[in-house]
Amino acid sequence: MLDLTKEHDVHVDQRLRSDLIIWLTTVRSDGRPHTIPVWFSWDGQTILILSQPNTQKIRNLRSNPNVTLALDGTDEGGDVIVLEGRAELLKENTIELNLPGYFAKYSASIQEMDEAPENLAQSYSQPIRVTPTRFIAWHE
Repeated sequence: MLDLTKEHDVHVDQRLRSDLIIWLTTVRSDGRPHTIPVWFSWDGQTILILSQPNTQKIRNLRSNPNVTLALDGTDEGGDVIVLEGRAELLKENTIELNLPGYFAKYSASIQEMDEAPENLAQSYSQPIRVTPTRFIAWHE
């Protein structure tokens, strides 16, 4: 877990709260990695990702919950953050969860898409919760 008394960990926490895209890597049944950019929210302990239910990442997670997540580096790789963790497909669908923070984080993007949060919640109805087991960060 992050130790928010340490400047380095505070920086990681801030990036997880403010960055809009994180790269999720799951493992296919044949062992090949599958990496995609996703929206996410960080609550200080876990990461929540919303997914459409019939996607490759969901099929992968049903057989292997191990994932890595990576934030885009800045300054030519001088600020890279990678998390290793375990994913859980939540039984509740997105509409059943109270997610005002998630939709507030992406309000500008949702408006640009001319979409209502309720419609996104219906389409991206499979929530995924990732519990980090390891943080790897390079910060200059």
